Amino acid sequence: MALQGNWNYPTPMTVGEGCLYQIAQACHGAGIRKALLVTDPGLAELPMVSETVALCREAGIACEVFSRIQGNPTGENVEDGLAVYRQGGFDGVIAFGGGSSLDAAKAIALMAGQSLPLWAFEDVGDNWLQANAGAIAPVIAIPTTAGTGSEVGRASVITDTVNHVKKIIFHPKMLPVRVLLDPKVTVGLPPHITAATGMDALSHNLEAFCAPGYHPMAEGIALEGIRLIKTYLPLAVAKGEDIEARTQMLVASSMGATAFQRGLGGMHAIAHTLGALYDKHHGLLNAILMPYVLAANRPAIEDRITDLARYLDLPEPGFDAFLRWVLGFRTELKIPHTLAEIDITLEEAPRVGEMAVQDPSAGGNPIAFSAEEYSQIFVDAVTGRLP
Repeated sequence: MALQGNWNYPTPMTVGEGCLYQIAQACHGAGIRKALLVTDPGLAELPMVSETVALCREAGIACEVFSRIQGNPTGENVEDGLAVYRQGGFDGVIAFGGGSSLDAAKAIALMAGQSLPLWAFEDVGDNWLQANAGAIAPVIAIPTTAGTGSEVGRASVITDTVNHVKKIIFHPKMLPVRVLLDPKVTVGLPPHITAATGMDALSHNLEAFCAPGYHPMAEGIALEGIRLIKTYLPLAVAKGEDIEARTQMLVASSMGATAFQRGLGGMHAIAHTLGALYDKHHGLLNAILMPYVLAANRPAIEDRITDLARYLDLPEPGFDAFLRWVLGFRTELKIPHTLAEIDITLEEAPRVGEMAVQDPSAGGNPIAFSAEEYSQIFVDAVTGRLP
């Protein structure tokens, strides 16, 4: 059975092989006549990007490419893209790529008509109310990885290189007006990136499932997202051309970002910190941190994880069974067991704790860890100690 669909939750979405060819229709529907396609330097050289530009131009939509985006996008990347956007007289953005490209693209669209600086819209209090909502450009999102789910998010994670911290930039109108989930654009993703981004999607669903806030809809979405990843991520890694696996992973990724409005937690609080300090891949950091944060949260989540283990049909379902599954899953996907294996040392342990406890994601953790407790989780993840 072909996996195809047109959904309107949480935003208009088209799912299925070949839906990339609807890009011109999507632009027309959004009122975009001149689009800035934002992507990363690697993708910018691939046929899928030039083909997307050609599809737009053939339909009478002017389209140019901006690709000066780092793996962890910075405020400078956004400023550079914004300058190109304004100078070119563009009226919309095509966000094409992984989470970094999508986050940068959404931030550029937010800033298109603003007079305040980017950091004025950090997700603190009611900062978003300072934005000129009518000046935010429409975004069409085409994810090429199944990881961040940024295509259905109302925020971007951008690195402040002056203060060496990742900041969440938020506005409700940053949510893309149309999403195209085409598995064909993910087929060429290398196995190790497929694994790391897939584990990022797992961390989103898992932290949303464990967050203490009341949101049964998000809880249900997260539960099924985890099951899809358990079933299809190993297939997507082992057989990258498997369209069903690639489709289900794209959907599970979007599900994770839909669910995490309930909250994230310690995995992301530490991963954001380490991404800012060490410029490491966000999904890989979450994958490595996962069992250590789960173990630290055990007193608050044991019953919930037992329910999850039953849903996943694990033998002898309980917290220990789920933790064993996570460890085995990571091994199957060739995820390192410790942060030391990706050249992160204990040198910054106190600073990691201090930054993690200040990260907005810490507010959704089932236990309100102190800076010292976050430092200890970090130490455990560097040394490989599971309590």
